[in-house]
Amino acid sequence: MAAKHPLSAEALLGVVRAGFVQVPDQRADNGQISLPDALMGGFALFSLKDPSLLAFEEWRISDGNLRRIFKMNQVPCDTQMRTILDEVEPDDLRVVFWRVHREMEQSQALRRYVFLGGSYLVALDGTGYFSSKKVHCGACQQKVNSKTGEVTYYHQMLGGGDHSPGVARGDPLDA
Repeated sequence: MAAKHPLSAEALLGVVRAGFVQVPDQRADNGQISLPDALMGGFALFSLKDPSLLAFEEWRISDGNLRRIFKMNQVPCDTQMRTILDEVEPDDLRVVFWRVHREMEQSQALRRYVFLGGSYLVALDGTGYFSSKKVHCGACQQKVNSKTGEVTYYHQMLGGGDHSPGVARGDPLDA
């Protein structure tokens, strides 16, 4: 049997899963869904780019491939995923990104994006992805209406992609 290419989906998902196993689980009672399964569920949700949590939930219920591809023993429902993942420190996940990045560097996959002085050229764009006048968390930003004093809670995201002159398409950065 031939060795897996280090950048195959299976190999990279293995790197991600192995990194998620190392993330500290701060829950007093670790419950029925393991933290690595919940993290892989969140990763699957964003990787598959489902239009909604409902669409992901339908996948979760009806498709056994989701569990096999993303190497999960149990696929959490959206409520379980939110409850578990809300307690994870984002800094604990950065090491997973760097492991994937290291794999890509070692395989020379990023070489075509090296630009000016050995740096990478990255295009960035921001977007809002949550807004509510009632629902909020400790990490929410706040806008206060100066006339009414009404508070709107929100989250924003900065997304980026590797780009290089002469390369027709960029690759998204998911960190």
